[in-house]
Amino acid sequence: MEALFHSGQWLALSSAIVWAVAVILFRISGYSLHPLSLNLGKNLFALFLIALSLVLRGNSFFPSVPSRATSLLLLSGFLGIAISDTLFLWTLKLLGASLTAIVDCVYSPFVIGLSYIFLRERLSWPQLLGAAFIVSAVITITRNNSLQAEAQAPVSRKNFILGIISGISAMALVAIAIIIIKPVLKDTPVVWATGVRLLGGTLPLLVIPLIPSKKKLFSPLFKFSTWKILGPASFFGTYLSLIFWIGGMKYSLASVAAALNQLSTIFIFILAATFLKEKVTFRRAIAVILAVFGAFLTSR
Repeated sequence: MEALFHSGQWLALSSAIVWAVAVILFRISGYSLHPLSLNLGKNLFALFLIALSLVLRGNSFFPSVPSRATSLLLLSGFLGIAISDTLFLWTLKLLGASLTAIVDCVYSPFVIGLSYIFLRERLSWPQLLGAAFIVSAVITITRNNSLQAEAQAPVSRKNFILGIISGISAMALVAIAIIIIKPVLKDTPVVWATGVRLLGGTLPLLVIPLIPSKKKLFSPLFKFSTWKILGPASFFGTYLSLIFWIGGMKYSLASVAAALNQLSTIFIFILAATFLKEKVTFRRAIAVILAVFGAFLTSR
């Protein structure tokens, strides 16, 4: 089991699986929660679980980690959780699960490109071709001439465009967020690093409920019924998925881990069609095939 936990590829794939489950649950939670309150709620729940994990494992809350590494983890959390996750949840609300999953396929090309520039990770021709397939998937699904056919509940042109912009922005930010901490992960405990990063993404959000005009957005978090879905979503999508994601990035190349993370696309597509009854169209199916094939090539 310990060897499995230190396998970057398995951790990255596990992250994709649990993230797909969480996206479906976040989509359901998003019907009644604003993206800001949803983001804050899931983060607080996951922080509690991470603190509990550190206690049960006998790990220190203050390990011997350089202050620079801690600062980068906090910055990564601000960019990749406080901002990026809010944008992602907004995209999910605007577009639905399956469309969001396809737009988010730009994540791995962003990580591959940034890892090449800043981490000196070499890109092979199959990886470049894979990135091209993934971008093609996004282009396939973002053509507007058959927009109404792509949604069971029609998405307005305004929401469609806003969803595409917010989705791509979210993936760009999360790619930057992971690249800046990749060099320091090798000497940092995974669970602790996940907690510090999550703290950096939660603290800025705690300010928003203090704004009188925004206070009402967070009132659903005090209802027990909210947590029937948000609790499991936070467990899978913020606690487990983040730990697996950080572990995958620590124990393998960023470009390889990102490609395997991208396989969440196919899992989300299947789950959205099965449980959310989101319409399966020819265009969406082609986009998913392109995305998954691209992810496979980038992991070569």
